[in-house]
Amino acid sequence: MSSLPTMTINGVEYTVLQLLGKGKGGYSYLVERNGQHFVLKQIHHEPCDYYQFGDKLQSELTDYERLRRIGVPMPELLEVDRAQERILKVYIEGETVDRLVAQERLPDWCIPQMEALCERLYAANTNIDYYPTNFIPQDGTLLYVDYECNNYMEQWDFAHWGKQYWRKQ
Repeated sequence: MSSLPTMTINGVEYTVLQLLGKGKGGYSYLVERNGQHFVLKQIHHEPCDYYQFGDKLQSELTDYERLRRIGVPMPELLEVDRAQERILKVYIEGETVDRLVAQERLPDWCIPQMEALCERLYAANTNIDYYPTNFIPQDGTLLYVDYECNNYMEQWDFAHWGKQYWRKQ
């Protein structure tokens, strides 16, 4: 029997393997069930000085649908537990862009691919969180592993905000 902690989604138990990160809206955990890995995001209600939320879970679901319609490559949303404010999504294995930048190993195709994605996003009046911890290059595709998006504002677009973090500082 495992001594690792567990979390449930709609009554189904998952073993928590590690905390992947904490964002403005929640904690993301790498979880396992029957030998398969997933990401379980637990919505939190901690204050954020620079960002205002309404219903965080509904925002996550609305953003996912918006990005899916635009065609943003991202992990599939598998399950929603409204009572516990949790979502389950496909786990994307690989190193994040921030790690690859720090190691000077970011594939050459990543920035042009991001710029092409931005054309679709901006045409849909949308920005995403361009911070490099939110992206994993995999099999020639840059995957956005978050679901956060907002209406387009130039100061928060890739060229004016995000791109600076995609270079070794």
